[in-house]
Amino acid sequence: MSDTYAVLHDPNGLIEAELPLDRAPHEALVTAVLAWKDPDLAPRDYEQIALQLTGHARAVAADVRRLAAALPKSDGRGAFAEIILREAEGRLSQSLQGTARCVQNRARLVQALYTRLDRLTEPAPATR
Repeated sequence: MSDTYAVLHDPNGLIEAELPLDRAPHEALVTAVLAWKDPDLAPRDYEQIALQLTGHARAVAADVRRLAAALPKSDGRGAFAEIILREAEGRLSQSLQGTARCVQNRARLVQALYTRLDRLTEPAPATR
């Protein structure tokens, strides 16, 4: 085993942009979490699920940011994306709690980010 390592310098996030999101399992997790009525998990289990959703929310937010930045300034979808990204940044900066409410809030955030991502990947609406 070598004691050397390489530092990856990717300030524009181009390598990450090439990696597709693993969407299906995360959407299934979001659906399951949002369907909870009265879950009875240990706090550390809630924390682990919240961590999973937090990491995925950051990845989806990076895609939303990249796609929004590529839009012309006249495309209103970019402005809506910025609103969602600011909200996501605020919500992701909050500390994790070992509660169902925290996990469900992270699930709602992932859901909102995917909704925005889908709107950014649709063809631009026709202007009159």
